[in-house]
Amino acid sequence: MQLDSARVRQGVESVQQWRDGDWQVRGISGGASAKTYRCPGCDQEIRPGVAHVVVWPAQGWGDLTDRRHWHSGCWRARDRRAPIVQRGRGAPRHG
Repeated sequence: MQLDSARVRQGVESVQQWRDGDWQVRGISGGASAKTYRCPGCDQEIRPGVAHVVVWPAQGWGDLTDRRHWHSGCWRARDRRAPIVQRGRGAPRHG
C-alpha cells in the first residue's frame, strides 16, 4: 500500500459534531507545520513541529479566516472549558 505524501503532510479530514455545530477537523503531523499558531482553547502558542488539529465549519472552507489551529487536547476538551478571552500582547496576564 502506497501512502499519498500530501495526505501524510496535511492529515486526514473528518467531520465532528459539537454543541456549536459540525466541524471539519484535520490532524496535522508535527513535521507538517512550519508556522507558529495561537490555540484558541488555551491562548498558548503551537510551535512549529508540534502535532495539532486545524478546524473549520463543516459547511465548507469558507474564508480562510474561519480556520483555527488547536492543540489536540484543547480541541477534545473544549466542551468542558470556559471560553478563553482573547487579549492583546501588551495586556497583563492573570494567573
